[in-house]
Amino acid sequence: MTPTRNKHLFALSGMATLAMLQPAMALDAQSFVDRVEAIYEPLGYELSFGEATLEGDTIVAKAVRIGVGGTAGEPAPYTVTTDITFSGVTELADGAYMAETVTVPDIDTDFATDPVGHLTLKDVRLEGFYLPAGETISADAVLQLVRAIKTGPMTVTRDGARVASVASMEAVSTFNPEPGTGPLVDLTSTLAINDIDLDLSTMKDDDPEAAADIEALGLTQVQGDVSQSMSWAMADGHLVVDKFLFDFNDVGALDLRFDLLGVTPALMDKLGKAQAATEAQGYDPESKEAQAAQMMMGMELLQGVTLVGASIAYDDASLADKALDLYSAKQGVERAELVEGLKASLPQMLAGTGVPALADLVTGPVSAFLDDPQSLEIAVQPASPTTLLVLTAAAANPAGLLSMLGLAVTANE
Repeated sequence: MTPTRNKHLFALSGMATLAMLQPAMALDAQSFVDRVEAIYEPLGYELSFGEATLEGDTIVAKAVRIGVGGTAGEPAPYTVTTDITFSGVTELADGAYMAETVTVPDIDTDFATDPVGHLTLKDVRLEGFYLPAGETISADAVLQLVRAIKTGPMTVTRDGARVASVASMEAVSTFNPEPGTGPLVDLTSTLAINDIDLDLSTMKDDDPEAAADIEALGLTQVQGDVSQSMSWAMADGHLVVDKFLFDFNDVGALDLRFDLLGVTPALMDKLGKAQAATEAQGYDPESKEAQAAQMMMGMELLQGVTLVGASIAYDDASLADKALDLYSAKQGVERAELVEGLKASLPQMLAGTGVPALADLVTGPVSAFLDDPQSLEIAVQPASPTTLLVLTAAAANPAGLLSMLGLAVTANE
């Protein structure tokens, strides 16, 4: 091989190496964390970054202070200080950033002083971390900020006594198309909070009477799971939550479902701008001006969102049974007598609404549930999708609203 050819090969090799390194070399750690702060502070997070360093495509931010739960003009009541590692960071052509993963060391910190509240949280990991470009961040971009949030065990203690723990949490979304490649068309998402364990026995120190009721209802120790699944199309704002299930062992399960149209990014952007304009005016929240602005935003929401259907279903695993036993004991009567009294009073209470059809719909299923608590479901499904504004206006005529909603109540099915 000739010397001249060797020189050409070395030159080409060097150029190729520089080309591969260019995306990482173009990154700037401080610009990246500044962008994190700019995106997340309007969402209600107080962020303060210490030193940020870049190594390859990894950015490590030291001593990041994260505050949550504050209100405008007030410091956040809950804060955590930790290091954060952003791995697989790239800057897109439009100035947006992506990080493959975000991790933090295990958290072990006090978050309150009276009583002493302590939090431990392990294995925190975010995947598909997206920081959109631009001065104004649209609602559909906000929906795509994180593809997945996962954690390991979490424990909360109160004055050294464990009051709550969770084995793991996971929220995962799928975006079409992927963030940074075009306007969001639709998404699906799931949520799972596994092996929740609540210890409500500490309530005896604050409210002995309530603690006695909690014990009688079998709620001193509560274990269970929370899960959710949903889909959302941006063009028509079709938002379907087909499961939002709170399932607690030996207590009961509550499942919420709803189907809406009109929940579009355009509507969310419009409401967000109106809220920002109101805040910029500096109105007192109790003032007539602020209340008028809130009313206008409420009208926009009611007019823009359409109800297709919704339901709430409860499956009893002992709670209703124990509640009937508890309140019959408190009244000094047999449970059967209490149940008969409730069934007899139900039509009278419903008659007060002035809607005879409501009594016809509710009395039979609720009476069946009181006799034998198994399950109870309340569902609404209008004959055709109806805006929330029309339904609100129809509330002036309860009988008409009932017909419009397509209300159905079922028990023990």
